[in-house]
Amino acid sequence: MRRLVQITLLALSGLAVLHACLLSDLYLRYVKEGMRPLLIASGVLLLALAAAEAWWGRKDQGAHDCSGGVHSGTPKVAWLLFLPALSLLFYAPPALGAFTASREPAKPVAEEDHFDPLPATSPLPMTLTDFTQRVQQDREQAIKGRTVQLTGFVTPAGDGWYLTRLMLSCCAADAQSVKVRVHGVQAPPADTWVTLTGIWHPSGTLGTKSAPAALDAHTVRKVTKPANGYTDALPLTAP
Repeated sequence: MRRLVQITLLALSGLAVLHACLLSDLYLRYVKEGMRPLLIASGVLLLALAAAEAWWGRKDQGAHDCSGGVHSGTPKVAWLLFLPALSLLFYAPPALGAFTASREPAKPVAEEDHFDPLPATSPLPMTLTDFTQRVQQDREQAIKGRTVQLTGFVTPAGDGWYLTRLMLSCCAADAQSVKVRVHGVQAPPADTWVTLTGIWHPSGTLGTKSAPAALDAHTVRKVTKPANGYTDALPLTAP
């Protein structure tokens, strides 16, 4: 019985991993896109181990039947290992979003010593990190009065809300967020992906840490989650 449980766990785990990588894009909820080849290899390896275990189990069965020894049962805790494999096959946990972002402080943005002139485009598409850096570090205050365009998902926060992006270094366990406070428009439902246009919300001294990364929004438009949803980059459309 114990061998059967081992074989089933290996097979289910392998099928779940391959299903998430080959038949859907579920793996993108948990790891970066570059991890896909390794996950596929892991799924194939798990299935190969299950097949090998089944093959050798048949050869060993006769010897065990004749030995007359006492066979120990399967530990009860082993049955709990079926749940993660089955969840990937039949009910994948939701993607990271507002729940995660609301419980983690925003990632400090990198320090910049030099800023290039901003393009004349209006509204100016920017990442949340670029916007934050311009607001808090650009002594030339080039962002002042400029209409910008930002894309992210909605994270409620008390009496207001944030536009948010989550970034993965490797997997969901190391997710970090960057946030911009939004003023002037009512918050859409949590986790809704939106594109905003607006100008910096005046507070503190622009170009210093006293200036908040905040936006007076002029327009808000619902959008689909971009293909690069786990990065703070200009949105890419799904292929």
